[in-house]
Amino acid sequence: MFFGQFILNLLIALLWLLLKDEPTPTLPTFITGFLVGIGILYIMHRFFGTQFYLVRVVKIIKLILIFFRELVVSGVVVIKLILSPKLNITPGIFKYKTILEDDWEVTTLSLLLTLTPGSVVMEVSESGDELYIHAMDMKQKDDLIRSLGRFETAIMEVSR
Repeated sequence: MFFGQFILNLLIALLWLLLKDEPTPTLPTFITGFLVGIGILYIMHRFFGTQFYLVRVVKIIKLILIFFRELVVSGVVVIKLILSPKLNITPGIFKYKTILEDDWEVTTLSLLLTLTPGSVVMEVSESGDELYIHAMDMKQKDDLIRSLGRFETAIMEVSR
């Protein structure tokens, strides 16, 4: 119903644009109609039997911001390790049991983790609840597990 509410909001904005007596349609008029549509849908969202769609949009933005934060932090850590005069790392593989249930949630977690520097998801178990992760430095395994927990929480907020 998330997309249904968004499409309905676009239709309200388009209707607002068409019913406004202007010689040429303008973007500010469309934006005004979109904001009016948000207000209408917020008032009526309980009749749809689902959550208001902008709540999910905010949660998606939160997940993206968490990813960018982790991307920058892990990038800085990897750069520090690479630029140090003596490479003092202990790479290794560990198993992580995830609390995510759906395939797309586990895939999203795997992709987000693989995109951050210093770690790669090598394999997902048959049951889909265990990830085998290669870490560049096993001394920072606890930080990586905390990052995974933040990702899992944000993914569950988006999907449920």
